Amino acid sequence: MAVPLGERFRNDGPALPLYLTEPARGAADFGLFLAARPLLQRLPRGDGHPVLVLPGLLADDASTRVLRAVLRRLGYRVHGWRLGRNIGPTARCVEGMRDRIDDLSDRYGRPVSLVGWSLGGIFARDLARRTPESVRQVITLGSPFRLTRSSQSRAARAFDRYSHLHVEHRSLPLEPDGSPLPVPATSIYSHLDGIVHWQTCLDTPGERCENIAVLASHLGLGHHPAALWAIADRLAQPEGSWTPFRPPLVLRPAFPRPDVPAGADPLSTAA
Repeated sequence: MAVPLGERFRNDGPALPLYLTEPARGAADFGLFLAARPLLQRLPRGDGHPVLVLPGLLADDASTRVLRAVLRRLGYRVHGWRLGRNIGPTARCVEGMRDRIDDLSDRYGRPVSLVGWSLGGIFARDLARRTPESVRQVITLGSPFRLTRSSQSRAARAFDRYSHLHVEHRSLPLEPDGSPLPVPATSIYSHLDGIVHWQTCLDTPGERCENIAVLASHLGLGHHPAALWAIADRLAQPEGSWTPFRPPLVLRPAFPRPDVPAGADPLSTAA
């Protein structure tokens, strides 16, 4: 039975215990990464195309260092955004990201894959809409691009603190029409996310877009082994082709089944 959006989000953002334990669970996810390092050589490999990684709110390139190092070992030309701390769509951020994607696509002569964590994923989707010819695909990590109310994110106050510096002010819902990106899109999310409501991270499944659930904290999505496998698998797809994510049989317990049936609108139906 369909459940109205207002009913589903009446309790606002993630549960308080999830929010309060985010730092500890993020550290535990890093421990899982260290334990799984000997298995990283088994990660899927692709063609070594350029990849741009965008950090989340209040984070900088240091937060994505592990992720970029893993992708670099897989042979990709990996780059950070080089714009310091992410405090939202400031003039430096907006212009800098456009210049960055233009520079990388020109340098390598091919489209760039974008991996964005949280707010960085929202920026990545914006870039894909504005310059689809420069973007190969978009992968988001805990990015609430289907946010309809600020109360669905426990990072809203931190974002609003810098709103006077923002040159772009978007109203909610962020993506009201739910139109698919012009490039392949993957949203990696977690029911254990303590920063944003996990349902705000769900894209409408389609021919070239999907949602992949992992058992990670929001702060651990950039280094959790299951998330890294999913990212590597998506990046390894040949350019111009796209197939749904299928984890190896031995890893299937690390990827909970999606909560939204194929073809359904995640913000208008209940699983």
